[in-house]
Amino acid sequence: MSPSHDGARRRRRLAGEIKDSLRELSNQLSLLNHQVGAQLDLKDVDLDCLELITRHGPMSPSALARRAGLHPATMTGVLDRLQRGGWITRERDPEAADRRAVTVRALRDRNAEVFHLYSGMNTKMDELLADYSEADLQLLVDFLQRTTTAGHTATATLAEA
Repeated sequence: MSPSHDGARRRRRLAGEIKDSLRELSNQLSLLNHQVGAQLDLKDVDLDCLELITRHGPMSPSALARRAGLHPATMTGVLDRLQRGGWITRERDPEAADRRAVTVRALRDRNAEVFHLYSGMNTKMDELLADYSEADLQLLVDFLQRTTTAGHTATATLAEA
């Protein structure tokens, strides 16, 4: 076998291992999120939407539905549950041309509950990342950002189909 063929085979094997590891990571994070949601009495989709609001700031329900890939009617149920649970507030947008326009905002006083439940994972991540050089960390950041972009693209493509 030629050295270039052997190198290509090793590269394909490593690429496959990366993809397998990403799928396993996705599964593990999904299970972690499910456990966090259960502790907080939130459905998985509710926790996902709360994370989007917390991460991206206040937004309209329709913008949140687009980000979450949910039907607006489904979003109404999610927001009703989050509001009843004291996780979010809906506020009229005084700047909007449509006086019915609403902005959804996360209530920060509940953040400590969420952070506490993720603290075990955050501690493990800090320990794991301590073993990497700054250059390694920059490579990982680049890889994860590019992987996230690929995921957004794949999701959008499926949503359009």
